[in-house]
Amino acid sequence: MKRREFIKSAGVAGIGGVAAAATSTLATPAIAQDRVEMVIVSTWGRDFPGLGTGAQRLSQKIQDASGGRIQTQYFAAGERVGAFDVFDEVASGNAQAYHAADYYWKGKNPGWAYFTSVPFGLTYLEMSAWIHWMGGQELWDELADGYGLKCLPSGNTGVQMGGWFNKEINSGEDFKGLKMRIPGLGGDVMAKLGASPVSLPGGQIYENLVSGAIEATEWVGPWNDYAMKFYEATKYYYFPGMHEPGGFNSLGMNKSWWEGLTDTDRAIITSCANEANDLSMSEYNANNGAYLRKLVDEHGVELREFNDDVYDAFGAAAEEVFAETRSHSDLVERIDASFQAARADVGAWGNLAEVPYLRQRNRVLGL
Repeated sequence: MKRREFIKSAGVAGIGGVAAAATSTLATPAIAQDRVEMVIVSTWGRDFPGLGTGAQRLSQKIQDASGGRIQTQYFAAGERVGAFDVFDEVASGNAQAYHAADYYWKGKNPGWAYFTSVPFGLTYLEMSAWIHWMGGQELWDELADGYGLKCLPSGNTGVQMGGWFNKEINSGEDFKGLKMRIPGLGGDVMAKLGASPVSLPGGQIYENLVSGAIEATEWVGPWNDYAMKFYEATKYYYFPGMHEPGGFNSLGMNKSWWEGLTDTDRAIITSCANEANDLSMSEYNANNGAYLRKLVDEHGVELREFNDDVYDAFGAAAEEVFAETRSHSDLVERIDASFQAARADVGAWGNLAEVPYLRQRNRVLGL
């Protein structure tokens, strides 16, 4: 398959894609012969590794686990609505659910960013602790309720890479004037450093890198970045990413539709979403190492680590961003406070358990 054809089919399609031939459904469950229709629209391209295939797998799992009672129809980005139109499609009741990264909606309310990932945020394990056991889901429900939605975690990509650059990054000054694709609060941090952040659907990144419309990009990690062929357009691959240390994907559902389901149907969907969350993280861990070797050994990618000076600049800029974000509303201030408390408590435990264990294990084994 030619590169351009792959990117168009595998990457996230742009806004305003041509709709697939499918009828709209109402917010209330459409029950025919004891069946419930569930149209799922997505920000991911059809069959794109991990993000797209994970969403497609979740859609099929819900149908299978319900014994066919819940009939799912899955539409990738651009097949029914554009990638960034799925929020409004579900909130309006034209579809029952979306699969997306909720930080795409931070323009509606910056609180949404916390339920994907934020700079210096929570890892997969920390995020799961916050959502399930430390009040995160309740705050997510409160935020989503204001838009007629109900959201559940349904995927995670883990600690992401710092991004692809055509020049070396040795200090915060090197970001000045840089046009970089980076969404969420991470983009706001880059803006504080003088960069020009751009939010692009995945399917548009490669062409913009080649044309020079952007000069750098973050995406996900080696598995997904290899599929996007960013190594053809940039030279340096930096780690670790401060912007997304544990990027949650969300199954966002129309709340009226959700509340009209039976307790059993809601339990089935919740269980399938939780399974998808676990499977996604394990799939990324299983693939990223092998594809990092391919990038370095087969394509000569230069792997670089952000130094302490760069991370200090990130940290100072992030504090400014968080202060501005907290001032948005009482709800966002409470979301941030809960997030900060979880980071402190779970992070402190990790510093006594996982971090020193991994350091010693890797030292002994030479990893």
